[in-house]
Amino acid sequence: MLKLLAFGHVVVDTHRTDNYPVFKPGDTPIFMLPEDKVEDVTRIYKQMMEELHGDFVYKYDVLRTHVQELIFTALRMQPASGTPYGNSNASLRVASLFTELLERQFPIESVGQRMKFRSPVDFAAQLSVHVNHLNRSLKEITGKTTSQLIRERVIQEAKALLMHTGWNISEIAWCLGFEELPHFINYFKKEVQLSPKTFRQTALV
Repeated sequence: MLKLLAFGHVVVDTHRTDNYPVFKPGDTPIFMLPEDKVEDVTRIYKQMMEELHGDFVYKYDVLRTHVQELIFTALRMQPASGTPYGNSNASLRVASLFTELLERQFPIESVGQRMKFRSPVDFAAQLSVHVNHLNRSLKEITGKTTSQLIRERVIQEAKALLMHTGWNISEIAWCLGFEELPHFINYFKKEVQLSPKTFRQTALV
């Protein structure tokens, strides 16, 4: 379930978003969602996904409205909590940069597109920090390790590709950075308790 709300580079209405605190340098772009907000934010994301896959001619205008709703949700949270993580500004920045780098690799839209950064070492090198520092920062902010966050996002994308494309499983494995198909199958099955093939069959029923 969604527990984290993060803001990176979002185009909604530039003359307005530039003034929002969540987009200002040094401010907090990541929020741990309180339990009473999780359902609301999850609902908005589901509506965005449904809209994205629809054929309404003005769907991107609708999506901008949903993004603004997420921004206002975050802005309402700011005054009550001040800086959600106290003085952990350095950890927040590392977590924000990590999230942006991870999300920049998705969605995968063709079989020629491949996930480039998949290990904690890859991300630490790109962010110019020690892998232990990256792990501590993410653990402090999200409660999860670097490996956990990467794994969750890889599985999320794998599920989307299995459900929404006709690519074969070998192609999906390659796009997600796996050199060998058996490795991907075991990786997926460990997290989902189903093989990729069985998951696809179940999801399409």
